[in-house]
Amino acid sequence: MTPSFRLLGTRRFLPLFATQFLGAFNDNLFKQAMVLFATYTIYSDPKKEAAFNAVATGLFILPFFLLSALSGQLADAHDKARIIRLVKLAEIAIMIVGAAGLLMGMVPLMLAAILAMGIHSTFFGPIKYALLPQHLECDEVLGGTGLVEAGTYCAILAGTILAGLIDERLTAFLVIVIALLGFATSRSVPPAPPPGERPKLDLHIIRSSITLISGTMHIRRLFLAICAISFFWMIGAILIIQFPPLVKNVFTADKQVASLFLAIFSIGVAIGSVLINRLLAGRVSARFAPASVIAMAGALLLMGFSSHHWIPAPDGELYNLKDFVSHPGAPLAIVALFAISVTGGMFVVPLYAFLTTTVEVDHTARTVAANNIVNSGAMVLGAVIAIGMAAMGVPVQDALASVAVLCLFAAYLAWRLHCACDAHDAAECGKG
Repeated sequence: MTPSFRLLGTRRFLPLFATQFLGAFNDNLFKQAMVLFATYTIYSDPKKEAAFNAVATGLFILPFFLLSALSGQLADAHDKARIIRLVKLAEIAIMIVGAAGLLMGMVPLMLAAILAMGIHSTFFGPIKYALLPQHLECDEVLGGTGLVEAGTYCAILAGTILAGLIDERLTAFLVIVIALLGFATSRSVPPAPPPGERPKLDLHIIRSSITLISGTMHIRRLFLAICAISFFWMIGAILIIQFPPLVKNVFTADKQVASLFLAIFSIGVAIGSVLINRLLAGRVSARFAPASVIAMAGALLLMGFSSHHWIPAPDGELYNLKDFVSHPGAPLAIVALFAISVTGGMFVVPLYAFLTTTVEVDHTARTVAANNIVNSGAMVLGAVIAIGMAAMGVPVQDALASVAVLCLFAAYLAWRLHCACDAHDAAECGKG
């Protein structure tokens, strides 16, 4: 057993991992069920489908932009384990609302639940990363970060697949049950009181956000890491918005194939998250990040090539899962999608490790929160770009090519980050 997987047998890591896994599973089970319901049942127009997916994505991201500063301050000022339990308790109420929306087919209720889940994730996000350097040894942080990312995308995989296999009634029941399980596992997370002096809370969301970002971004390595991560999530936002319309309108396939696409994406990111830890041998470094995201750009162009040469289903029908897999163009599309996700995981995991190892332990939650603010702005920009391209009638294939160009900017930032971190900084987990 490798050192990183050995962490799964420890109480200082396993309860957090399980709580994060269940939360990501539940989040994506509900979101995917809602998106598939809207794409295949409510709407029948590609522009409206893309617009709905963009609105849902924007509502989920908005709390990260507005409330991350407050969440980071709270996480550094209070016991993180206690905050986790409060957040998981709130998830139960949120999923009751979301379940009602699915059962009654009410889009406003479903979107309200998505917004509330964004708030939930805003307060949970800084804690899950800030706990790692507080409970793990320095040489375990990259491995722990990789496991959290791999577990997250495995949970996304499971939730995505399940959403395509079950109906709305069973989904409504399951999301409540899983929220209850998540609260149960959160009760086993070890205490994590503030390691230093408690910061004074600033409840002014605009002023505190500006203060938080300016207090973090002056550190060159953090600035470059956050910018690179933000480019990655802008790319990710565009891709996630494009996937359901791409499957339905270009690959002319049903919702099970849409789930397959997101499942392959999740498996690939999980594999990339673990693979990069093995390649770097636990050392926090951006050495492979530029090559990874350039490879991601190539895979995106390959996906565009595959979709341009796709033979659609006849007479307006949709391929089912079996017919899609047996399609002569399917292997190329699947390989391209898998390559996109593996290289994406290899790119982003070391950058997240920089966030928690470049600053002191009592500043980690605020650092992650600052990253979330910038990331959310980038994701909102990605959603706006996706809406704009859909409104202008830009084909999905051409949209993939534009995303490949964004990967080159991310590669440039990652290269600058690699150059800014010498071997001594990496060996010391970025502290200096």
